[in-house]
Amino acid sequence: MIVRIMGEGQVKLSDDHFTELNKLDDELLAEMEKGDGPGFRRTLTQLLEAVRRLGEPLPDDALEPSELILPASDATLEEVRDMLSDDGLIPG
Repeated sequence: MIVRIMGEGQVKLSDDHFTELNKLDDELLAEMEKGDGPGFRRTLTQLLEAVRRLGEPLPDDALEPSELILPASDATLEEVRDMLSDDGLIPG
């Protein structure tokens, strides 16, 4: 699967990591629903770090269709709320 982190680029991830990333996405969604700003920031950081750690960055000149688009690390809770559908960042 190809994941785009806004403002950074694309990362290729094995589908084997979907469960781990989906768990973080569920946590992020719950924190957003509660309006937990510090929790949101912590979990967004963990989600982005997991994608970077588990994935292989694509070259800057590569432009593959992204299956997932994640917010930039400095995105606000309100900006991410606007990005979300009822399914969260990672469709389940």
